[in-house]
Amino acid sequence: MTDEKALVLFSGGQDSATCLAWALDRFAHVETIGFDYGQRHRVELDCRARFRDRLTGGIAGWGARLGDDHRLDLSVLGAVSDTALTGEAEIRYQENGLPSTFVPGRNLLFFTFASAVAYRRGIRHLVGGMCETDYSGYPDCRDDTLKSLQVTLNLGMDQRFVVHTPLMWIDKAATWEMADRIGGRPLVDLIVEDTHTCYLGDRTARHDWGYGCGTCPACELRSAGWSRYRSSQPAVPLGAGRR
Repeated sequence: MTDEKALVLFSGGQDSATCLAWALDRFAHVETIGFDYGQRHRVELDCRARFRDRLTGGIAGWGARLGDDHRLDLSVLGAVSDTALTGEAEIRYQENGLPSTFVPGRNLLFFTFASAVAYRRGIRHLVGGMCETDYSGYPDCRDDTLKSLQVTLNLGMDQRFVVHTPLMWIDKAATWEMADRIGGRPLVDLIVEDTHTCYLGDRTARHDWGYGCGTCPACELRSAGWSRYRSSQPAVPLGAGRR
C-alpha cells in the first residue's frame, strides 16, 4: 500500500464500488466524488452514502482510510444531452452505432471536474471504473481516450495526475472476482445489496445479482457477469461471510 492519496469517481454502481475497494486496498487516504447530471437512474446517488457507510464498517481498516465525499451538480450535462440516460428516450442502438444511453462528453467532464477537486485537495491519483471489455461501446470509456485525457489534464493544470482504470481490460465476471479477492464475501454481498446499475433506476425487483429491471443493457451485463462468476466459485451460501 502506498502512502499517497486517491480520488475515486464513485457513482454508486458496481464498477465504481469495486474501484473504490481497489483504491482503499492500495492508498492510505481515499476520497470519493459523484455527479448529479440529471441521470434517469439517479437512485444510484442514494446508494452512494449507504454503500460508503456500510463499507467502512465491514472491512477492517478501511474506515480510517476513507475520507470526504464530494458531490457536484452537473445538471447542465443533462440539459444539453438528449439521451436515454438523461430523459425518457427508448434504449436502442442509433444510426451511428452507439447506444442511446451514451451521454456525449460525460467521462471527459467527470475527470476534468475530479482533477480540479483533486488539485485543491492535494490528490494525485484519479480512479475510474471505465472498461472497454464488457461495455456498451462508449468512446469515452476507451483506454486511448483516458490516456490522452491524462496528458491533457497534466498539461492544463501543470500537475502529474495519474488516471487509474483497474477494470479496463476485464469483463464483468472478473469484476465480481476482483471484489471477492479484495474484500471477500462481505464486499461481494455489499455490492449486490447496496449498489445500483440499472439504467431505468428500478430498485423494486431483487435478483441474486442485485436490483434492477433485468432487461436493460446494464442489467444484462451485470447478470451475465454474476452468472459466470458464481459458476466458478465453490458452493458457499451468500451472506455466510468470509475473507
